[in-house]
Formats: sequence, C-alpha cells, structure tokens
Amino acid sequence: MVVIALTWWDRVTGYTDWSWGEKILRTAVVYFAIVILLRLFGKRELAQLNSFDLVVLLLLSNVVQNAIIGPETSLLGGLLGAATLLALNMLVVRIARREPKVDKLFEGAQSEIVTDGEFDEKEMARLVLRKGDVETAIRRQGGNKVEEVEHAWIYPGGAIVVQLRPNEENATRGDIERLDQKLDQLIAAQGS
Repeated sequence: MVVIALTWWDRVTGYTDWSWGEKILRTAVVYFAIVILLRLFGKRELAQLNSFDLVVLLLLSNVVQNAIIGPETSLLGGLLGAATLLALNMLVVRIARREPKVDKLFEGAQSEIVTDGEFDEKEMARLVLRKGDVETAIRRQGGNKVEEVEHAWIYPGGAIVVQLRPNEENATRGDIERLDQKLDQLIAAQGS
C-alpha cells in the first residue's frame, strides 16, 4: 500500500530540476507574448472566427505548452501553470479596468470600418477583415446592405457594431406604441 501511495505521489509531483519560480516566470512570459501577438495580429482574430482561425487558436495552446511547463509532466506542474495563467489574467484585467491607458495598450481602440454607406477599404485591409464578415454583422443588426449603414466599428474584443441610417432603422416597440395611440385617437375622433 505504501509503495502504491509513493508511486502515485511521484506521478502527482513529478521530480523535476525546475524551480517553482521558474515555472511561474515562464508562464508569465508566454502569457504576455501571446497577448502581444494577438494584439499585433489584429481584432479580426477575435471577431469572426472561421475554421482557419479556430485551428490556429487550438494549435497555439499546444505549441506554447512546452514553453510554459517544459518537460514537466506532473499534475502539480500543470496545475501551477494553469493557476499562474488564471491569476495573471485576473491581475491584468483588473489593472486594465482601472487604468484606461493600460486597457488601450492591451486591447487597442475601436476602428471605424464603414462610413456613410461605404467600406473603409484601407482600415479593413489593415485589420485583415473581410467584407463578408461585416455584411454578416450588418444583417444580424437589422440591415440588408452596406449602403444602409451610417457607421460601423469593430471593437477591441472583435465585436462589429453597426449604426444604420435613421430611415433604415427598424421600428422600436416605442414607435409602435406611439402609432397605436395615434390610431386609437383617430378612431375615437371619427366615432364622436
């Protein structure tokens, strides 16, 4: 029984020459490197994931695994890497939330991609954003074509937000209620 317990403990802890500090440092370096790379490669990576983008993101985790934990195969080593990633991310998000300059450094700013019914070709090329992705966002937000759009932006998290021209916007519940009240008033006036 003692041999089984010791064998299990060896598998959990896994003997390694690495220090815990080095594992934490490696995890932090990889975290910041991935954040910077995603920032450099643009918002499109987060906007509309196509099958190619999904494959890249899935493989990215596998590629950096050894950079984070190295030859470490123990359960505790993997859990230390995961805990470090989560703690570091929580810290960075809290700092970015409090400090607009840090937030802008990590996340960037919104970019206008449609102005007055026309694509901003230069900005879309810079963002490596396809017209089809923007057209899909336009349809999802009540429009039919780019000519109906007054402005459209892509935000740092990848969301595409569309502002339709006033005459192209769908009726709101408030609009319908006002028309319903006017109709009731007209019917009441005719009946008197």
